[in-house]
Amino acid sequence: MGSPRLVGGCVRDWLLGLEPKDFDVEVPGVTFEQLHRALASFGSTDVVGRSFGVIKLRVAETEYDFSLPRRESKTGAGHRGFAVEPEPNLTDAEAAARRDFTVNAIAYDPFAETVIDPHNGVHDLRARVLRHTSAAFTEDPLRVLRGFQLAARFNFTLAPETVALCRSISGTFHELPVERIWGEWAKWAEKSTHPSRGLAVLEETGWLAHFPEIAALRGTQQDPEWHPEGDVFTHTAHCCDALVCLEAWRNAPADRRRQLLFAVLAHDFGKPSTTSFADRRGQLRWISPGHESAGGPLAASFLTRIGAPRELIAHVRPLVVLHLAHHSGQGDFSDSRIRRLARKLAPATIDELCIVMHADHDGRPPLHSPETLARIAELQSRATALALTSSAPRPILLGRHLIALGLSPGPDFKKTLDAAFEAQLDGAFSNETDALVWLKNHLPAPPSAR
Repeated sequence: MGSPRLVGGCVRDWLLGLEPKDFDVEVPGVTFEQLHRALASFGSTDVVGRSFGVIKLRVAETEYDFSLPRRESKTGAGHRGFAVEPEPNLTDAEAAARRDFTVNAIAYDPFAETVIDPHNGVHDLRARVLRHTSAAFTEDPLRVLRGFQLAARFNFTLAPETVALCRSISGTFHELPVERIWGEWAKWAEKSTHPSRGLAVLEETGWLAHFPEIAALRGTQQDPEWHPEGDVFTHTAHCCDALVCLEAWRNAPADRRRQLLFAVLAHDFGKPSTTSFADRRGQLRWISPGHESAGGPLAASFLTRIGAPRELIAHVRPLVVLHLAHHSGQGDFSDSRIRRLARKLAPATIDELCIVMHADHDGRPPLHSPETLARIAELQSRATALALTSSAPRPILLGRHLIALGLSPGPDFKKTLDAAFEAQLDGAFSNETDALVWLKNHLPAPPSAR
């Protein structure tokens, strides 16, 4: 009954030599009821869209999406403005025509062990080209952002005719719900192998204009002695590619990979507004004083507009603001400075900051600075010695300690606790016993003793 075909991303990944994660199975020649009855005998099923003809089947730890071939027709604006009609008797070519790119329109018949490729997707896959499957591509603006993240994940380029189509629908960006925009950016930040390829797709299609904080980097000049690679956009692209080559990024969990790549993407957002050609040590140079702090609000506004979670924004912003904390002009890494740096970074960490710094260093080809790498290593070493690579210092003295000494809660509590924490950061004490001694010596004398 029916002729099941594996379709979509699982076939693409298999042909690329990658392990598929999601399995989509299309079954022509049956009705929805026949498919549902047949699948029920294999395991737990969940009908997620009868009108779409989609049934989820879980077998052991693997989930499969089964569906009927279907047509899609544009009925309104936006990503959701489609009428979907299952048609069991569509040909393979007709069923595949609704897919975005030819590399995603390849099917595989597991019984005949044959690849079904009516739109020449295998050829494009070998050439690493993203080409639209049909003119219907323009009906869904989300497909441009899908091309953006697919290019970054698999090192694809866009076919010239597909670039032209993407440019022609740039004005429909506003139709996209923010959660779908975030979904594609999240994949870029989590799964990229060549993140610069995604940025290049945004630029060549004209869609970079929808992300003005990134667009402003193009043409922002840098001192060629320190940045021979070119303008800030070029530098940022190199930095993003350098990050995903670091073992610390590749081995990180998904949420941390997203935080780090967005921090590297945004680390120089402050340069367009702070860059000038001015005197520096008696010579005219391109300089960007204060770009780190200027970049914090810009990173937050960019991430907010693309729908990033608040916790991610809170993580990225301090990494942007403090990404030059290792600069030689910042002074030595004293214990007090390390403690205060860890505190300012929270909820991000010194370990994550060092990863961002390393990517920033590596994003200046062909320059290699042993001095900069030594400063990063010193920062990490000093933080490790203080057990502060992955966390910020926490106050040792708390309100309960004041109450235990007979003090009543009041306005002076915060002042006393703030002063105690500052002393702790300066190294006045490092354990509770010494903290209580410090506290007794620094409490204001009672009125009767004055």
